[in-house]
Amino acid sequence: MQKPIIELKKITKRYDDGFTALENINMTIEPGKFYSLLGPSGSGKTTILRIIAGFTDATEGDVVFEGNKINALPANQRKVNTVFQNYALFPHMDVFENVAFGLTLKKMPKQEIRKRVLNALKVVQLPDYANREISELSGGQQQRVAIARAIVNEPKVLLLDEPLSALDMKLRKDMQYELRELQQRLKITFIFVTHDQEEALAMSDEIFVMNDGQVLQSGTPVDIYDEPINHFVANFIGESNILPGKMLKDFEVQFVGKSFECADAGMRPNEKVEVVLRPEDLDITTPEQGKLVVKVDTQLFRGDHFEIVGYDEDGNEWLIHSTNPVKDGKQIGLTFEPEDIHVMRFGEKEADFDARLEQYEED
Repeated sequence: MQKPIIELKKITKRYDDGFTALENINMTIEPGKFYSLLGPSGSGKTTILRIIAGFTDATEGDVVFEGNKINALPANQRKVNTVFQNYALFPHMDVFENVAFGLTLKKMPKQEIRKRVLNALKVVQLPDYANREISELSGGQQQRVAIARAIVNEPKVLLLDEPLSALDMKLRKDMQYELRELQQRLKITFIFVTHDQEEALAMSDEIFVMNDGQVLQSGTPVDIYDEPINHFVANFIGESNILPGKMLKDFEVQFVGKSFECADAGMRPNEKVEVVLRPEDLDITTPEQGKLVVKVDTQLFRGDHFEIVGYDEDGNEWLIHSTNPVKDGKQIGLTFEPEDIHVMRFGEKEADFDARLEQYEED
């Protein structure tokens, strides 16, 4: 693990009306990585960004930058820059003047300003747009100008507050690729706020999943998708079949009235749990060969797969993704591997999850 560039230590933010926006947030941000803060509106993502940037003070806790506490450091002295949701470009200035704005405030020599602005525009692939008016630019081009204005100051950390939310779907996906490529080329630490789970999964090295002012789970996109820690994370990150179950013993779980081999351990015998099966992990077979049997109710064509909804004999709904269609009303078998079953404790938090695994490994 690299030495952190940013650490948030027990950050809490309460407002005068008693509302708690953040509660006991701990984060470790390493240099040169792409991080996403992912969660629904009101989960505290933007508040974290504002505290790191120095626009908002934490009620409790410390912000540490490269080993030094910066709680009292003014925003304009922090080695971070922010790209806002609405880009915050000046309409009365052209592209060059917008990008140069921060350098001009610092009274930097004109020759140096010109050199750095033109280089920043080259980095965001707008080298010929210096004299364009902001009103002449598309949404994607305006977003690149906002990024150029941020990177021209040579920050060590770039904070991005839902900068793609105003773009149409195709441009948004194009900009996801561009942002990721830009981050890897510049080797700047990106902290990206989004409520779009597909966006976070596609772009990030690591994700912090948030809800109600708390970090519920952090890790790589693969870890969070394959090993959600609780019902909220499993339901928020991708589509899931979530059913009540019972952990009979290590590596054996019971749900829908049957016992199945699984890859989870470290829980109490006969503990009530929740079981997650992703729709793409369910393979369709004949009823005789299936571990489960469901009756197909409806299906929708999604372009690269069919989204099938069926019900088992107990009335449990099953969502299945398949590249092949099936007839409505047909009985089908479903099969899956032990590692496709993920078992969750009710309401478990990340610290509890880590402690449980550590205890199991020690035993």
